[in-house]
Amino acid sequence: MLSIIPIRTHIITEKDDIVEVVYKYTHNIAEKGDLIAISESVVAITQGRAYIPETVKAGMMAKFLCRFPKRYGSLTSPAAFQLAIDDVGKIRILLGALAGGVGRLLGIKGWFFRVAGKQVVMIDDVAGTMPPYHRHIILGPKNPDKVCQAIKERMGIDAVIVDANDLGYVDVIGASKGVIAKEVERLLKSNPSGNYEQQTPIVIIKDYKSTLTIN
Repeated sequence: MLSIIPIRTHIITEKDDIVEVVYKYTHNIAEKGDLIAISESVVAITQGRAYIPETVKAGMMAKFLCRFPKRYGSLTSPAAFQLAIDDVGKIRILLGALAGGVGRLLGIKGWFFRVAGKQVVMIDDVAGTMPPYHRHIILGPKNPDKVCQAIKERMGIDAVIVDANDLGYVDVIGASKGVIAKEVERLLKSNPSGNYEQQTPIVIIKDYKSTLTIN
């Protein structure tokens, strides 16, 4: 039977080292054969990738393009769109916008994000995470595979960084070497971590390899 343990932490900030945070809260619980899964937003926060919208100076391009995403998406504000432009570059965003426009004409969704890239997909606009960062725009974490490998080297335990929601969407955006991302996504469909009042952005999957369909 799959056993998943949510780990409650302090409010993680840009002053924290995510590798040491994971070690602090899991080293007495996690064992070899387990898997440590971390929410992508807290990793990004420790990397200084959280921004108060009022501090972001949006240009004309951002102000124009933010009108086109769906109303409840993460790129509907000029500030969020400007951060996307700053993160992946104007050319990639323009190519994505062009692809998205063609996709709309053909009745096909998602072309903007396919071209703009995963870093744009991972942007969380305000209210996307726990206080006090619920008023921030949070970008996706940088070098997620390297972060996971650093955790594994520190603890000797496999690690993943996950973007997930309560609708069953799960995307492993970073993993230590040897982890089969698609299999882990299946295990985390229930989204056991909590970025809001639960304050459990880290979970441990006990003996996770025994539950995999590919061994």
